[in-house]
Amino acid sequence: MPEGQDSSTHIRLVAGLGNPGTEYVATRHNIGFMAVDQFAAQFGSTWERSGKWDALSTKCGAVLLIKPLSFMNRSGYSLVAFAQFYKIAPQEILVVLDDLALPLGRLRLRARGGPAGHNGLESIIMQFGTEEIPRLRIGIGAAPREGSVDYVLGRFFEEEKPLVRSTINRAFEAVKCTIDNGLISAMNTFNPESSPQDESVRPADMQDKQTEKV
Repeated sequence: MPEGQDSSTHIRLVAGLGNPGTEYVATRHNIGFMAVDQFAAQFGSTWERSGKWDALSTKCGAVLLIKPLSFMNRSGYSLVAFAQFYKIAPQEILVVLDDLALPLGRLRLRARGGPAGHNGLESIIMQFGTEEIPRLRIGIGAAPREGSVDYVLGRFFEEEKPLVRSTINRAFEAVKCTIDNGLISAMNTFNPESSPQDESVRPADMQDKQTEKV
């Protein structure tokens, strides 16, 4: 184990969530795709499409990356098939996704918990049959009162784009820290509003506060 790494399960697979198709590129709901794209770009890795998984995948060092292409609410089907083929346990997967309950730019790492209204994460939890799946939530800001669907499927406002770019860079650093140093260390660095000790004593269904399904 590298110096400074904690004893939590080692991450072997990073899964970014989003919707396929040009109409969804750079939308709020696709910030998970954007974050893993940044990770792949930093390593000079090239995405390859596989009909077997219905996903794009690549490798960065010893870590695999995947972007399911089965649309958000079916993300779990691609991910569980891919993980089973490579014999990767749910606890060895880091899911990267958007979060309406967090302000734009805020990151939150968690080791476990419910879907909190996110259809992609709900699909993954259902297919694996466990909530013990680490995740990195990326804040996209609260939706307007008239509804969340158009908001999350819309693109970021022009004035938000500099913050979005810096957030994606920070998400890359958070993923890398999780891989290199372990989840607890990354939580201490990127979760300024909470501590890993707080999470260990809270029920899983209290760990995420997002309520609207999208």
